[in-house]
Formats: sequence, structure tokens, C-alpha cells
Amino acid sequence: MGIRRVVTGHDHEGHAVFVSDAQVEATTVQLFTSSYHELWRADAPPTFPDEGVNGPKTTFFPPRGGYRFFIMTLPPGDHSASGEVDVEAGLREMEEKLPGITGLLEPDDPGMHRTDTVDMELVISGELTLELDDGVEKTLYPGDVIVQNGTRHRWHNRGTEPVVMACVVVGASRA
Repeated sequence: MGIRRVVTGHDHEGHAVFVSDAQVEATTVQLFTSSYHELWRADAPPTFPDEGVNGPKTTFFPPRGGYRFFIMTLPPGDHSASGEVDVEAGLREMEEKLPGITGLLEPDDPGMHRTDTVDMELVISGELTLELDDGVEKTLYPGDVIVQNGTRHRWHNRGTEPVVMACVVVGASRA
């Protein structure tokens, strides 16, 4: 299922114009059951006037000063691939479609990860559990907002329906 993305920008005289109206299809990989509608990104702060062009896909998570906007869908369960999976091929696919994400994975603690980002996330539907270090958890419901400040975490969907979450992620620095 695609998500409609309407983009505005500026013409050569600086007037506001619609520059794009298109469906964005989900990015999926065989090693995860979750999907990501990667809607907008840049690796540096925006400047105006602009042409309303989406930034290049350099890394899934942004560098310092960059940002990402995506919709994440997590089906119920543990999010690992089921059945026979070629792990090597799956890791190559993951690095191709979600660049840089494999370097953040903790093989000894599946799902746990930490990014140098501030993440602002809104639960749209479903019931989501956010786990931090030492197993501390909070359950989140539609309308709840999470602001994560570079914390180590993992997501759980222990419910019976997919969780849909809108995410804005901004690259940050660790002091």
C-alpha cells in the first residue's frame, strides 16, 4: 500500500508551487516483518527557496543536522523473518534498502539498537511497547507521542493488530 505524498516548493520567482504528488511505496526487507514508508529526508538543514526535491538516500538514519520522516508499520509478533531465510542475502538487502542500519543491530540482543538521533514518534494505530535498557517498558496507544533522545531501545508489538507510527528523526551529537 502506498502513501500519498504531496510536496510544495518554489518556482524561479519564489512563489509557492506544488512540485510533486505521488504514491510512496513501503520499503521492506526479508529479515524484518516491519515496513517503512520513507517520505522525506535530508542530510543537512533545509534552505529556502527550494525546488521541493527529496534528499538522496544516503543512510536510513540521518547524520547530525539531517532529518528523516517516515511511517513505520510493525505487525504483531517479534518482527523476525519466518521460514527459511538466506541471512547473508538478507543482510545485503537490508544494507541496500536501509543503508547503515545493519551497523546498529545488536546480534546478541535482537531488536535492541541506539542511534545518534532525536526521534519524535506518534502512534497512529495499534498498541506498542517501548523497551529501554534493563528491560524497563512503557506501553503506548494511539495518540501517544514518544520523544527519544539517543536512547538504546527496542519495539514490541504484543497486540493483535499492526502498529502504525509516524516518525520524525533528527541527527544529533553525543556530548
